[in-house]
Amino acid sequence: MPDMIENVALIFEGGGMRASYTAGVPVVMLEEGIGFSDVYGVSAGSSHAANYISRDIWRTKASFVDFFVNPGVAGWVSFLRGRGYFNAEYIYERCCMPGEKLVFNFEEFLANPARMHIEAFERDTGRSVQWGKDDMKTMSDLMKRVRACSTMPLFMPPIEIDGHFYLDGGIAESSGIMLEQAKRDGYKRFFIVLTQVRGYRKNPDKHPLFIKMLCGPHKNVAKSMLSRYEHYNEILDEIADLEARGDAYVFYPRVMPVKSTTLDQALLQESYRLGYAQAKEELPAWRDFLF
Repeated sequence: MPDMIENVALIFEGGGMRASYTAGVPVVMLEEGIGFSDVYGVSAGSSHAANYISRDIWRTKASFVDFFVNPGVAGWVSFLRGRGYFNAEYIYERCCMPGEKLVFNFEEFLANPARMHIEAFERDTGRSVQWGKDDMKTMSDLMKRVRACSTMPLFMPPIEIDGHFYLDGGIAESSGIMLEQAKRDGYKRFFIVLTQVRGYRKNPDKHPLFIKMLCGPHKNVAKSMLSRYEHYNEILDEIADLEARGDAYVFYPRVMPVKSTTLDQALLQESYRLGYAQAKEELPAWRDFLF
């Protein structure tokens, strides 16, 4: 890899299986030797961040496309068995091990000097918790935290780390886009990879009482889920302003052929193909912005 880009923060938005489209971005960056000193990611974006820092082109794609041909990885059967719609314990903590279907190169992850920043929501306090490489001394440390950042409320059971229960960082302070955290770290220029098309804005939930009922005693979770749309839309407005000023390069999917819960293999493959093709097409514009 060449010298790291130190004046631009790389930020990956979450979005579940919509990350099959945006996986094309880190793949093209790895193919072209584009490295960043600081990489931020929430939910599915935390997987992009980890795979990108481990410099594994194959795993970056497979994590959101090829891997889901395996039975028991995700779906309503997994949900009804209490494992979650996405079987997080297997996806994040077992399949990464040697000899498994989605081996993770932890040695390369540690060797890469790039810093990683991810975020989760602490269920019982409503606190946003950020983790970095200093919190990831072992692969278990890393994968438990990536799992925590990716644990979709209501769809997946929370994960316990050191006596605290965590859920998806999409309902935390960042609302799934760690722009504010990158700004606090001193960045003024940003390369932001979003998983919704340009112009998208989130609407209020149509069934707030149902959400509150499903969350039960965990009022912090319900409150954050129901208010997320306001902060999320504010962040998108800020990103649009940064882009207009030339301070951000924003990768917006031209189309989004899948949903956050899509498991259809043909759709995921097509989603990746479209995202990769768009990334290759935009590569000259990336270079103009970054270099």
